[in-house]
Amino acid sequence: MEHPGFFERAGPFPLAEVARAAGAELARGADGSRPIGNVRSLADAGSGHVSFLDNRKYLPQLQTTRAGACLVAPAFAARVPAGTAALLTRTPYRGFALALQLFYPDAMRPKVARAGGASLIDPSARLEEGVSVEPGAVVGPEAQIGRGTVVAAGAVVGYRCAIGRGCFVGPQATVTHALIGDRVILHAGVRVGQDGFGFAMGPQGHLKVPQIGRVIIQDDVEVGANTAIDRGALNDTIIGEGTKIDNLVQIGHNVVIGRHCVIVGQCGISGSTELGDFVVMGGQSGLVGHLRVGAGAQIAGASHPKDDVPAGARVGGTPARPFRDWARELAVLSRLAKQGAVTRGTEEDEGEK
Repeated sequence: MEHPGFFERAGPFPLAEVARAAGAELARGADGSRPIGNVRSLADAGSGHVSFLDNRKYLPQLQTTRAGACLVAPAFAARVPAGTAALLTRTPYRGFALALQLFYPDAMRPKVARAGGASLIDPSARLEEGVSVEPGAVVGPEAQIGRGTVVAAGAVVGYRCAIGRGCFVGPQATVTHALIGDRVILHAGVRVGQDGFGFAMGPQGHLKVPQIGRVIIQDDVEVGANTAIDRGALNDTIIGEGTKIDNLVQIGHNVVIGRHCVIVGQCGISGSTELGDFVVMGGQSGLVGHLRVGAGAQIAGASHPKDDVPAGARVGGTPARPFRDWARELAVLSRLAKQGAVTRGTEEDEGEK
C-alpha cells in the first residue's frame, strides 16, 4: 500500500492565485484559470504542477520540463518551453517558498505525537509481535514498526513513520518523516527527518522554505551517534542499502547516497548532492551542494571537492584534486619547509660567528 505522506495538501488553485501567492507576474498569454494541484521539481513536474528555476545548472531541465507553470527570473522567460506558463519574479526561490506555503499550510508545524495523549504508544500505531519499546520512548500516530525491532529508552518514532524488522532505534534518537527498511541501526541521539536547511535569503530577511519531502533509509544501514539526516525539500533524502555512517555526520536535504557507502565521522554533505555506490568519505571531509560523486570514488579525510568527482577517482585536499597530485604537492611543500629550516639554521650559525 502506498504511504499516505506526512503533510496534508491544499488546492488545487487557479494559476493566477498561485502567481499572486508567490509574488510573481503571469507572462503574457498565460491562462490564469488553469488549475495547479501541487509543487514539483523541474524533472518530476507534470501539467498540473508548478516548478521553479533558481540555479543555472538546471537550465537543461527547464527546457525539457513538463510543468504546467514555472517560476523564473525574467532573463530566462524565453527558455520556458511551450505548454509551460512562465511566472515571472526576480526571486524564484522565494516565490517557490511562498507557493509551498500555499499548498502545504501545515508543513511549518509537522506532527510527531498526539498532543495530550494518555499513552506513550499511540493507539493508532501498528506494532508487530516482538517489538520492544523501552521506558520513556514515544511512538506516534499511525506509526508502523516491524517484528524484532527495539525502540530504546527516550527515543521518538513520529507520526506515520515506518520502521522495518530487526531494527534498533537508540536511546534519545528521533525519527520523523521517514520510512526505514529492515535491520537498520540508529545509534544514540541520531536525528532523522527534521527540516532541511532551506531559506530564501534576501535584503528583507530570510524566508523559511517548507520541507515536504521524506527520508528513505534502505535495509542494513547503520547510522552513528548524533548524526543528523534532514528530510527532502521536494524529493526524498535517500540512504542506500548497506551504507555505514559514522558519528556526528550531517546529511542535508535531497541528498542521495548509494549502496554500501562509508561516511566517516564529522563529514558534511550539502543538499542535493548524489553519491554513487561504494563511495568512501574520510573523516571531516565535505561536499558542497548539487555535486555528483561517481561509484567507487574515495575522498580523503579533511578534503573538500568543489566539482563533480568521477567514478573510481581518489581525491584529496581543499579544493580536492587527484590524490597523486595532492600527495606530490604536500611532498614539495615539506621539502621546501625543510630547506628553509636548513637555510635559516646556516644563517644563524654565520651570525653567531
